[in-house]
Amino acid sequence: MRDTIRNKIKSFFAFLIILFLLPYIISVFIKGKNAVQGADSDNASVYLAEMLAGETDGGYEIEALKAQAVVLRTELYRTEKEKQTLFDKCLTQTQMKKKWGTKYEENLKKCQQAAQETKGIVLWYHETFAWAPFHQSSNGKTRDVQEVLGNADYPYITAKECPLDKAAEDEIQVHLIEYKEIQKRCREFLVAEEQKKAENGYGYEDFEIQEWDSSGYVRKMRIGETICTGDQFRDALKLPSSSFSFYESPHGLKIATVGKGHGFGMSQWTAQEMAKDGKNYEEILQYFYEGTELHHLDE
Repeated sequence: MRDTIRNKIKSFFAFLIILFLLPYIISVFIKGKNAVQGADSDNASVYLAEMLAGETDGGYEIEALKAQAVVLRTELYRTEKEKQTLFDKCLTQTQMKKKWGTKYEENLKKCQQAAQETKGIVLWYHETFAWAPFHQSSNGKTRDVQEVLGNADYPYITAKECPLDKAAEDEIQVHLIEYKEIQKRCREFLVAEEQKKAENGYGYEDFEIQEWDSSGYVRKMRIGETICTGDQFRDALKLPSSSFSFYESPHGLKIATVGKGHGFGMSQWTAQEMAKDGKNYEEILQYFYEGTELHHLDE
């Protein structure tokens, strides 16, 4: 009898908790849904400014920020996966203050201005949202998607000259990684080696770049008996770029990288330099995504 009464009391309190939280749950659900379906609602404008804060340094020229805002909004609409990825990159007020310090208010206002002044504008290609990848800086030239990935669906993402990227922050980096660590991180795609070789590990002679794409990024390379792509190697070792070269060192493999990011689409550094030179966001976007058009969504 006591157990029955106790269970009823528990059920009653559980009901009260759900009843109390229900308005909040509904509010969060609606807010999230509106942010995804209406990327320029009041809430979504805030989200977009927070994304800009996460994806740029906030001190960019306003036209470069506008170009980035259009790219982010396009990705918000394009696929569910991209939306969630971008929402995860929103910065909180605390994170923005830590990132910008005394520039917090000034940079936040610029991000909000960029989001508001491009309200409803997305990149459009063949009656749908364009794929609009971007990166921090190239090695001096962006990459052609069709050449690298063999995909003809994005003819507007081609190789573009970006000579000013060579002056970007941390453009050239040198990484020294022990051979055993490389073997560990690349294990998922390495082919089985002879037992003796596997035990002894790799040496400098086991690393060879065999092919570059037309923009100077490593397309094919060898690790021992394994043939892999430069992008696989970059991802496994968390390198900043697939534009790299090898050098011998007694302490491991020395890897010099040029650029930051995958190299496809818009280079943020060049976009910033173009804005400094008087180019507006439409001109910046047309340079990097030639063949797309700016489309204003009816909401």
